[in-house]
Amino acid sequence: MTRSYSELFRVFGRIGLLSFGGPAAQIALMHRELVEERDWLTEDGFLRALSLCMLLPGPEAMQLATYAGWRQRGVAGGLIAGGLFVLPGAAVIAALVALYVSFGDLPLVQAGFLGIKAAVIVIVLQALHKISKRALVRPSAWWIAGLGFVSIFALNMPFPLIIAFAALWGWFTAPDDPQPAAPAATPAAATLRTAAIWVPLWLGPLAALSLAQAGLLADLGWFFAKLAVVTFGGAYAVLAYMTQTVVVQHGWITAPQMIDALGLAETTPGPLILVTQFVAMLAGFLQGGAGLALAAGAVALWATFVPCFLWIFLAGPYLDQIAARPRLGDALQAITAAVVGVILNLSVWFSLHVLFGQIATAHLGPIRLIRPVWDTLDLRALALTALAAALFLGIRRGMAETLAIMAAAGVLLSYF
Repeated sequence: MTRSYSELFRVFGRIGLLSFGGPAAQIALMHRELVEERDWLTEDGFLRALSLCMLLPGPEAMQLATYAGWRQRGVAGGLIAGGLFVLPGAAVIAALVALYVSFGDLPLVQAGFLGIKAAVIVIVLQALHKISKRALVRPSAWWIAGLGFVSIFALNMPFPLIIAFAALWGWFTAPDDPQPAAPAATPAAATLRTAAIWVPLWLGPLAALSLAQAGLLADLGWFFAKLAVVTFGGAYAVLAYMTQTVVVQHGWITAPQMIDALGLAETTPGPLILVTQFVAMLAGFLQGGAGLALAAGAVALWATFVPCFLWIFLAGPYLDQIAARPRLGDALQAITAAVVGVILNLSVWFSLHVLFGQIATAHLGPIRLIRPVWDTLDLRALALTALAAALFLGIRRGMAETLAIMAAAGVLLSYF
C-alpha cells in the first residue's frame, strides 16, 4: 500500500522530534511507530533493514528511517524520512552554538558544563559496556579490541586504518560463503544510475569549494566526507578520530570545546553524529564570525548526511542478497570489536580531560602515552561524575532529565 506524503511527513516528523536518547531508543521508537502501531514494515523486514543499516557506514537509526521512507514512496519517501530525522536536531544544534558562543564563557554556564561533561564520561562508559557485550563474544574479538585500543591510544594510528585492518581480518578469517543468493531484482544499470546521480551530488559541492579556494569550508567538507565513509560503530567510535583531527592536527577548536560539543549534542533529538555540525559551526565562528559559522554548519551537514541517502538508495534493493553474505557479517563483527577499543580510548581521553586540569604526554619512539598530573585532580568533577553514575546506573533516570540535573548540580556546586 502506497502511503501519502502527508502521512510520511506526519509520522517521520513525529519520530524526528521524539528521537532523543541515542540509537537504541531511536530504533525502539521507530519499531513502535512503523511495526507495532502501523504495518509499514513487518517484524522480519524491520530486523533485516536494521542489519543492513548496521553494515553500512553512518548513523544506523537515521539510515533505518531513510530505508523505511524509501520502502513507502521511493527516493522521495527516503528523503522525507531521513531529512525529518535530522533537521529538528540540526535546528537545535544551531541554536545551541549561538548560545554557546554568546554565553559559554560565563562562570555559571561553565559550571553547568562541568556537570554535563561529568555525565558524558558515564554516557561514553555506558556505550562502551553495551557495545562490548555485543561485540566481544569470541577470544579473537578481545584481541582485536585490545589492538584497536593500543593502535589509537599509544601509536596514534588513524581511525580509518584501524577499521580497514579489522574489516580485512574479519573478511579473510570468515568461513566460506554458502551458495550465492538469487540475483538481485534491481538491474545493475539502475544501481549505476543511482551512483551517477548521488556521488556527484555529494562530492560536487565539496570539489567546488576546493576550486574556489574556500579554505576552512573545503577542509571541513572533505574531512567530514571522509568521516562519513568510516563511521562504523556509531558516533562514539569516530569521536576519537574527530578529536585527533580537529583538535590536535588542525587546532580548529580546543579539547574542552570538543567535550562541550559532545555534551550539548547529547541533549538534542536526532543522531549523535550531529556533533559534526556543532564542531564545524564553532570552528567557523572562531575563524570568521556568524556568517562563516552558518556556512560551515551547512557544509558539515551536507558532507555527513548526503552519503547516508546514497548508501540506502544503493544498497536497499539488494537487502536480501547482502543479508545472505556471512563474510560481510564477520567483517562487521571485527570492525565492531575494533570499535570497542577505540571507544575505550575515547573514554580514557574524556575522563582525563574532565577530571584533571593538566595532562602530560610521554614519548618513547613511536609510542605516545598521555597521563594525568595527579595534583591537578578536580574534586568537583569527580563528585559530579559519581552523581552522574548514580543517576544513570542506580536511579536510571532518562538522558534529558539526567543532563538537566547534572547541569543544575554543576551550578549548585560552584557556590561551595
